[in-house]
Amino acid sequence: MSSVQIQCTRCKNVFRDRAGRLQDGYSRQCPSCEVVLFFAEDSQHPFIKRAMRNARKVRKEMRELETAKLAAPEPQLAQPRRFAGRTRSAERED
Repeated sequence: MSSVQIQCTRCKNVFRDRAGRLQDGYSRQCPSCEVVLFFAEDSQHPFIKRAMRNARKVRKEMRELETAKLAAPEPQLAQPRRFAGRTRSAERED
């Protein structure tokens, strides 16, 4: 699954979280300084704004990719090779 980089508002450490999780009302603890970050659409902090914008973009791209997959017909896969086991070698002539 696609992830988004998040920069902590306190320690400025960068970490990742899944784009699907980063939605309005989500909260996450920074793995470095352990401050709790709250993600809201109307947040004024630029780090939170950037993370939310990137998450929306990634989710949109994933939806478009999924739609394209469903719209395009699947190519027919080649038939797998059949294995008949060992073949008999020519009989020995003594």
